[in-house]
Amino acid sequence: MENIIEKKSPNLIQMLRAPFFSSILAPVIAGVVAAVVVNKGEISVEGLILVLIMGIGLHAATNVYNDIYDTIQGTDKVNVHRNEFSGGSGILVDSPELMPKMYNIARISLIIALGACTLMFSVIDKEHYWVLASLYLLSAFFAKYYTAAPVKLAYRGLGEISVWFAFGPMAILVGALSQNVTFEPLILWIMPLTGLSTLSILWLGQMIDLPADEETGKRGLVARLGTKITRWGYLIIQLIAVINIIAVPLFVPGIKFSFYGILIPFGFYLYKIIPVVIKNHDNPDGLKPAAKLNVMLHLVFSLFFILALFFQI
Repeated sequence: MENIIEKKSPNLIQMLRAPFFSSILAPVIAGVVAAVVVNKGEISVEGLILVLIMGIGLHAATNVYNDIYDTIQGTDKVNVHRNEFSGGSGILVDSPELMPKMYNIARISLIIALGACTLMFSVIDKEHYWVLASLYLLSAFFAKYYTAAPVKLAYRGLGEISVWFAFGPMAILVGALSQNVTFEPLILWIMPLTGLSTLSILWLGQMIDLPADEETGKRGLVARLGTKITRWGYLIIQLIAVINIIAVPLFVPGIKFSFYGILIPFGFYLYKIIPVVIKNHDNPDGLKPAAKLNVMLHLVFSLFFILALFFQI
C-alpha cells in the first residue's frame, strides 16, 4: 500500500506572518511611552489597548495582501531565495486554494483595525480626529496598494518610502495619539527611528530577492540602483538612525543622556553585519546570515528604544 502524505494546511499565525508584528508593536508602544513622558506619567489604558489592536490589524492586512499580490504578480513563484527574513511566506505558492481565505483574512483585519480606530475617537480630543482618520485611511491604503495594482508602490521605487513612513512617523504618531498627544518635540524627533529599522530589513530583503524582483518587474530602489550601490545604502540607513538617536537628548528638553543606551545594539551587531553586506552584496545566499543578524538588531534595538523612553518618565 502506498503511503499517502497529507499536506498540512498553514495555520492562522503563519498566514498572518505574526512573528513580524514586532515591526508595528515596537513603534506603537514607543509612541505610547513617549506620550506618557510628555503627559508626565499619565496613561490611558483604553487608548493603549485600542491602538495595539488597530496597529496589529493593519499590519496583518499588509502582510496578507503582500502575499496575495506578490503571488498573483509572480514574484513569490520565481523566488528561489525565499527565507524566513525575506521573500514572503510562500503559502499561496504551495497552497493556491487558500487564496479566497487569505482575501477574507486581509479584509477582516482591516475591519478589526477600523473598529478599534472608531472606538479611539472616544478617548482623544475632537481637535485630533482628523489626524486619527488620516492615519487609518493612509495605513489601509499602504496595506493593500504596497503591492496591489494599479498603484503597486513596491514596483515603482516608492515602497521604501511608504515602509519608512508607515512604520516610523505614522506608527509613532498613532501610538502617541492614543494618549491624546500629537506633534510634541519628543514625538517629532523619535518619529524616524523605527521606520529606519524596519526599512533596513526591507533593504536587505530586496538585495536577497533581487533576481526574482527583476524577473517580475518589481522595481524597488535596490533593483533600480543595483546592489553595488545599495550595499552602501544599508550603511547610510543605519548611520542616519545613529545620528537621530544622538540628536534626541541634544534637541529635546528634559531627555536624559541615558537615552544613548539605545546605541548599544548598533555597536554589538553592525560590526558583524556590514562586512557581510559589503562583501556579499550580489550573493543572495551570502547575505542571508546578515539578514538574520539585522532582524536581531531590529528586535534588540526596539526593546532598548522602549526601555530608554520608559526611563524618561
